[in-house]
Amino acid sequence: MFKLRDSIILGSGLLSLWAVNVCSQERVPVAGEILDHSSDKTMPAVKFDPHPNITGFMTPRPVEKNSDDIYFSANEIQNDNETNIITAIGDVYVIRSDGTIKADKIVYNQELDVITATGNVVIVDSSDNVIYADELILRDQMSQGTLKQLKVLLRDESQVWASKVKTLDNNDKVMYDASYSPCDCQMEGKNKKEPLWKITASKIRQDTEGQNVYYRNAFLKVKNVPVFYTPFLSHADPSVKRRSGLTMPTYGSSNFMDTYVKAGYFWAIDDHSDLTVSPYFTTKHGVIPEAVYNMYTQKGDMSLQGSIANDKDKDKKRGHIFAKGRYEINDKWLAHLDAKYVSDSIYLRDISLPEKTDAWLTSNMRVEYFNNRDYANIEANYFRTISYNLRKSAAREKFNGSYVLPYIDYEKYNQLTDFGLYTKNTFNFASVVYNKEHSNSERGTMINEVVLPYTSPWGEKMRLSGSVKSDFYYVDNYLNPSKEVITGSTARVFPQLAAEWKLPFIKANEESRQIIEPVIVGVFAPNDNNKTNRIPNLDSENAFLDDVNVLDIDRYSGYDLNDTGSRVSYGFNWNSYGNILGRTQAFFAQSYYFDDENSFSQSLGERNHFSDYVGRIYANPSSYLDLNYRFRLDKNDWEIKYNELGARIGPDILNFYVSYIHLNEGNNAVLKNGLKAERHELYTAVNAKLTRDWSIKLYNRQDLAAEHSYSIEHGGSLTYEDECFMLSGNVQKYDSNDPEVDNDYEFTVSFFLKTIGGFGK
Repeated sequence: MFKLRDSIILGSGLLSLWAVNVCSQERVPVAGEILDHSSDKTMPAVKFDPHPNITGFMTPRPVEKNSDDIYFSANEIQNDNETNIITAIGDVYVIRSDGTIKADKIVYNQELDVITATGNVVIVDSSDNVIYADELILRDQMSQGTLKQLKVLLRDESQVWASKVKTLDNNDKVMYDASYSPCDCQMEGKNKKEPLWKITASKIRQDTEGQNVYYRNAFLKVKNVPVFYTPFLSHADPSVKRRSGLTMPTYGSSNFMDTYVKAGYFWAIDDHSDLTVSPYFTTKHGVIPEAVYNMYTQKGDMSLQGSIANDKDKDKKRGHIFAKGRYEINDKWLAHLDAKYVSDSIYLRDISLPEKTDAWLTSNMRVEYFNNRDYANIEANYFRTISYNLRKSAAREKFNGSYVLPYIDYEKYNQLTDFGLYTKNTFNFASVVYNKEHSNSERGTMINEVVLPYTSPWGEKMRLSGSVKSDFYYVDNYLNPSKEVITGSTARVFPQLAAEWKLPFIKANEESRQIIEPVIVGVFAPNDNNKTNRIPNLDSENAFLDDVNVLDIDRYSGYDLNDTGSRVSYGFNWNSYGNILGRTQAFFAQSYYFDDENSFSQSLGERNHFSDYVGRIYANPSSYLDLNYRFRLDKNDWEIKYNELGARIGPDILNFYVSYIHLNEGNNAVLKNGLKAERHELYTAVNAKLTRDWSIKLYNRQDLAAEHSYSIEHGGSLTYEDECFMLSGNVQKYDSNDPEVDNDYEFTVSFFLKTIGGFGK
């Protein structure tokens, strides 16, 4: 090896292509590294471009020049002083801080300032961009260059071929006879294999200054058969993050719109805002405009979406407006907005908006406060029923159009003492207007709590706590359970003491580890009346005993009901981890009430000292079984009152999924709040891989609680997906009991070309 100084300049104008090796696993030295032929050590993997595509490798990156030193390495170097030509032969490397060239042979004509590299040419620049070619010619201190028979493999294994690539004086890049495909293929040799699809063009030019890429005579070919042609095509350079332009059109058919085409235009207003206008052109209701506006700032973001339709069948205007935003006021305060308006609930299904299956349409505006463990929330909510069952339920209809303004929640944790003791203060206020007669309720709640956690030297985990909950209510026009209309104020105070104890036992060997942990929770509280004749229950209606809340100190979800009465809850957790059973967990628990007049059991329609048994089992012994089972058993005869099963069985080639839920609260609770309390439902699905690329899915959701069992929803899909292409056909039917909804089959066909995009409706 010998060293030349200031002989050749490897500039950043060298064709900077983002790629990895296509046809060789041989190590290539990075810029500034001297290759040691006596070692077989491999170099670190090159850095990949995070956004690979057909033109991504054509975008140059800034290169920092640290030195003008150039190093040559070759098996043989010839220097002809008469012609001023340097010839390097055999494993030739030209190395500088900002670039490396490897080739079988490199000829440097110093008089003409031309470098010619031939035979397995590999180029690596300072950013570890790599290209491969049969021949490389560089001129004018490497500011201009030509590559012949280019071969590139991008980060996502997409491939690019070109007969020639040139760098022009203005740093534009031009590719001739170019092809691109992300599919598996073999373009040379005996086992030549054409890609499933590819894009070809007679010429591709990258406009560096204008940041555009232009195509001439572009074809989309499937199995080398042209299926789409355009004489001219352009798009933004990969370095452009966003730019105004047309979006991909979609088409389809629905009962409301009949046949329609949806075309859109994206307007990049500035670096921080954009507007997408995408109207529906329908054969039944004319043009239905739809638009989405987005704005982004350092402090937050905002999105507005809306549409309007002239419904010729109902002879009225219909539409929707959704607004969503987030704003960081400072380091501790955060504001949110989620406002939703729709002319009618059926419009969401007609336009196929994401909220079409929601039971409630909720608008919310809130401000949050964060300071270490302290938290505050001030918000306003407006509710509108969307579900047909809720809209037709007498008990729920009174809440349609209800709102909460304001709702205030504040939690403060005080500093720990030397013994680990801490105090917690909670304040909650809600003002609710909840029916058509404008019945309203104002509630203020304060909870002061003292907590002392402790871990003994034996591993026992204990927690002592005491709290006092104080409530103040004012109600106006409240119709109580005794059918009396109440207006006035009411106060109540509810003290509570609790103790928790746990002791984990561990058994471990070479093949497994088991942990069993008994748990006891004692709660001591008065059996006071919740004053339901003067206090409306708006946030604690759905009392339900299960494995999640059986050990909780307060089992209600809200503040309107107090969990009165003393009790002891006990149970155990069991966990096993190992080679035989894999991961298996089990939980089982029950409660004992000292007084059978406690409020929670009465909410369940029961009066007993002992609660039902609740538990869960999770089993994942192998990759072929994933099971989760939750249950509730009658305390007397062990009859199943609630059970929920979810299981996935089988390997990927053929597997079954089963979801089963059965809730039966007994004859006294068949009708609860105007809705059936019993739920009995079965969901089954089968997934099968017919071949490596073809798969099928069938599913059915069955209502077993109805007098005559019927399918709520069923359907299936057939999908072909390989490394570069996806085609999927879906069919489904949802049987809604809403008379305004047509229970027809829905068909969807979509396809996707990897790295290019997809289309379907």
